[in-house]
Amino acid sequence: MTIVLRHTPIALALALMGQAAMADQPILAPTVVITGTRVEQNSFDLPMAIDSIDAATIQEQRATVNLSEVINRVPGVAAAGKENYTQEQSLTIRGFGARSAFGVRGVKLFADGIPASTPDGQGGTGLFDLASASRIEVLRGPFSALYGNHSGGVVQVFTEDGPERFTLTPSFQFGSYDTARYGLKFGDTIGIFNYTASVSHFRTDGYRAYSESDKDQANFKAKWQLGDRSTLTVVGNYMHQQGQDPLGLNIDQLNGDRRQQGTGALSGANGVRNAEFFGTRRTLENSQGGVIFETALTDRDTVRAAFFLGNRNNAQYLAINALVQNNIRAAGGLSTFDRDYWGTNVRWTHKYDKATMTVGAEYERADEDRKGYRNGATVANDNLLNVNYGSQGELKRNELNTAEQSGIFLQGEVEATERLLLSAGVRYSKVEFSSKDKFVCTTDGAACSGSTLTVNTGLNRLNPDDSGSADYSDWTSTVGAVFKLTPTTNLYANAGQSFEAPTLIELAYRPNDLSGLNLDLKPSTSNQYEIGVKSYVTDTTRIDAAVFYIDSEKEIVTQSNQNGRVVYQNAGDTSRKGFELSIDSRLTQSFTAYAALTLIDAKFEDAFRTCLVAQCASTNPPGITANSSVVSEGNKIAGIANKSFYGELTYRHAGLGFNGAIEYRASGRMFGDDTNQVRVGGYGVAAIRGGFTQKLGGWRVSEFARIDNLFDKDYVGSVYINAGDALTGRYYAPAGERSWLIGISAAYAL
Repeated sequence: MTIVLRHTPIALALALMGQAAMADQPILAPTVVITGTRVEQNSFDLPMAIDSIDAATIQEQRATVNLSEVINRVPGVAAAGKENYTQEQSLTIRGFGARSAFGVRGVKLFADGIPASTPDGQGGTGLFDLASASRIEVLRGPFSALYGNHSGGVVQVFTEDGPERFTLTPSFQFGSYDTARYGLKFGDTIGIFNYTASVSHFRTDGYRAYSESDKDQANFKAKWQLGDRSTLTVVGNYMHQQGQDPLGLNIDQLNGDRRQQGTGALSGANGVRNAEFFGTRRTLENSQGGVIFETALTDRDTVRAAFFLGNRNNAQYLAINALVQNNIRAAGGLSTFDRDYWGTNVRWTHKYDKATMTVGAEYERADEDRKGYRNGATVANDNLLNVNYGSQGELKRNELNTAEQSGIFLQGEVEATERLLLSAGVRYSKVEFSSKDKFVCTTDGAACSGSTLTVNTGLNRLNPDDSGSADYSDWTSTVGAVFKLTPTTNLYANAGQSFEAPTLIELAYRPNDLSGLNLDLKPSTSNQYEIGVKSYVTDTTRIDAAVFYIDSEKEIVTQSNQNGRVVYQNAGDTSRKGFELSIDSRLTQSFTAYAALTLIDAKFEDAFRTCLVAQCASTNPPGITANSSVVSEGNKIAGIANKSFYGELTYRHAGLGFNGAIEYRASGRMFGDDTNQVRVGGYGVAAIRGGFTQKLGGWRVSEFARIDNLFDKDYVGSVYINAGDALTGRYYAPAGERSWLIGISAAYAL
């Protein structure tokens, strides 16, 4: 793998600055994490790649709206938001999750120990409340397999404990594109009880035309200390997000006017219409809560039990013309679901003199009422120009889907010698899906139940009962070792197997516009290997480096992506290999520097066919006509940048109450489709921020200003994967131009 980073001078400069630390500088504090082993441990002594982002990094001088504001600083991790709030942010770890059309796949999400991913493995980072987060932990590599149905990694956000005294913190921010956010955070400790609560509202007109969005969010955490050995924690969060979807742009639109809306085709001579014509938009609401009980049975035994429940509902209007929607087997142009989910888990941890063992069991269930409607009611007997797009039309799909995940696991660590620490774990996971089809036409020409749809002459009105079920299960295991080369340098290695079943979204559409779930889709399995080093090269500089190799079978890939319907299939083998490096250095009492570099080569080891045009997707069976495309052996996996870099130089002046930083983020080229016909160039963007903090009576007031994309670069911030043919496919989501943000917060403690 030969990869050249164009921005290496900055990377080298930050690395060299780390070597200039002097003896009287502050010592780096240990980083305590729990995600890797489920018990508190210093990340330095663990045989895995795991990072923790602290509260100051998350909250200081940032909008605290999107996870991508901070998580891109972690090596091996990439987050992008399609540059609008209707798609949610995508998240990839070591290339896993890149195929996601929206939201997160293949990465397990947690909020305060409560899953923010549903049992099938899909989730969204929009639920995370960054304004009240104390830290974010990111686990990469084989040990993530011990969390169940996913392959890439684990992201866990922890909410702050309540402050010692009642503290009230209002905040307000405003910036480019009529962006505004205002929030209120408050908390207290009263005897054995402490709590933190945070509420906020965010809105923006967006960089592009037709991209207004708003988001309301609330987060709550309360903890009771029950005697000397037990705690009871209650958490809850809520998110309501809605916005206009400007759609992706094709290459001509991108080169013409980056801020314009994308388009959808009507039919024949009727041409195309923009996103606003189709009323493309999305409303998403998610609420969940949970209770966690922890108790120390003895000095060596601890039990933790949790129960949670939630609801997630969604309505999304797509740019699909009436002619396509008329097909009785089409799912329409308005996709909705109402999903209730709940789960419970329990684990017991026993500490020996030189070992720790944890055993646990988990169960999660989601019940989903999924419907499809026609986007727009017919005004004049299927005249395609007389359709009231953007409104709910006739029922086109109606099914009840259930997903369940259950698992048991055993994980432990043992200090084999003074210099050797061994870790291992094993897990059994089972994922079950079932679907009850309630939209059935048993007689050709008869209306389906619940629909009065008029269909063009000649289209088959038969829609059989597509009910069905599937279940997937697998054993996964992992093993790792840490060797203490010196008191300040640890070498580690690990290996493991992971298991990733398809999600309900990936099962949602069958080939050839057939209704019902795509139950022929199979899980993907991976063998993962990693070696690394963690070293304090001085008391003030820590370097972490890792090399990994991942071999996957039955990779879940896109078969076709047309008219808002993404159909998935299993390909053959894939491989992901890469290098990760991070450097964290306290240069002086005032200056700190941080840098992270990722190099990755992700490719298909076997060839397969895919559909990039509608004519291919509509054939039966698919992929055998001249319209289909071959994904060749050796092609790069779409949506994975071959390199990325993050660097930050921070300055603090305690006397002035000043804090500021220069940030730099770079990404290498990637491909927008698996055939590698669509190439998206790399970019490098800088940001600058700074602000002051003062104490005014009982108030602690902070102001800041930041400028993103400082040098006003034109670049594509994210990509719609496998979005059609290379010329007309809406692949590109251009990022914003130079933008500014100003904010103020004031904390008052009684």
